[in-house]
Amino acid sequence: MTQFAPDEAEILRLAEAARAALPPPFDSLAAEVRLIVEDWPSDALLDEMDIDDGYELTGIYEGEPLTLRSVESPAPPSSVTLFRRPILDEWSERGNVTLAELVTNVTIHEFAHHFGWSDDEIGRIDAWWE
Repeated sequence: MTQFAPDEAEILRLAEAARAALPPPFDSLAAEVRLIVEDWPSDALLDEMDIDDGYELTGIYEGEPLTLRSVESPAPPSSVTLFRRPILDEWSERGNVTLAELVTNVTIHEFAHHFGWSDDEIGRIDAWWE
């Protein structure tokens, strides 16, 4: 039997399930964020973030965090983009988590940026990346 790596649609399905599982009030705050899955981060994005190895970037939040928004100037739509190949590579390397667990972790991490959390703040409560 031939098996294929999960495609972008499967990663998106898992990310949408992670968003759907968010408790109130985070569920409604996350509803406005566009979820995107791409195979690989662009060279321009990697350059902008000063990342040499694309496998190091599993996801990114793009937008203005809720904590910085003003009622006087509406923010453009926010997005969370997950990168399929780096996620699959990390999943394979770890070998101790399911794909759903990894996608959920990356998705929640990126939504935390939407809620206004920094990487340092996320790191204090999430030992996943150690």
